[in-house]
Amino acid sequence: MKDDSAARRAISLERFTIAYNLVEGVIAVSAGLAAGLVSLIGFGVDSGIEVAAASVVLVRLRAELGGAGVDQAKERRALRFIALTFFALAAYVVVEGSRDLLTGATPDTSAAGVALTGVSVVVMPVLARFKRLAGEALGSRLVVTDAAETRLCAWLSVSTFVGLLGFALVGWTWLDPAAGYVIAWFAVQEGREAWEGDMDGC
Repeated sequence: MKDDSAARRAISLERFTIAYNLVEGVIAVSAGLAAGLVSLIGFGVDSGIEVAAASVVLVRLRAELGGAGVDQAKERRALRFIALTFFALAAYVVVEGSRDLLTGATPDTSAAGVALTGVSVVVMPVLARFKRLAGEALGSRLVVTDAAETRLCAWLSVSTFVGLLGFALVGWTWLDPAAGYVIAWFAVQEGREAWEGDMDGC
């Protein structure tokens, strides 16, 4: 690695990512299941995906900081693993959202969901920026890719927050699946970039 201080900073950011998203995911999925909100469940699933991706990145960073060097083959596999998590999230929210639209399911409002996504609207963009800066300082595509996943989580926070708040205020049931489709679109775009190993345009 080129910069041990940047590597340690990246490791600290990945640890924070894992801790924050574990809490966020548990709250989001629990609140989403209780209220029948597909966008909130999808948001929680994304938190779990972010934990998995950050864990992969953390293992690679520790190995490289320990002097193992950058293994291009392992980095490529890690990038593709992250890409698959994006695609899995997209598939989940599209299927669940479409099912709710077709069946006319009526979710409940969720104050916990609104509060949680509101906090993430603030936290996730800042975390994504710091991770990207650390990744650029290291010249690490893997960290930059993970920063893109965190950035996706920021967009998820915005779209889910707007959908939940809009549903709570006006009661439009289609807002929840619509927020899920927005999530899916971003997930597919980021997944394609991660699969190709081309995250320079994030």
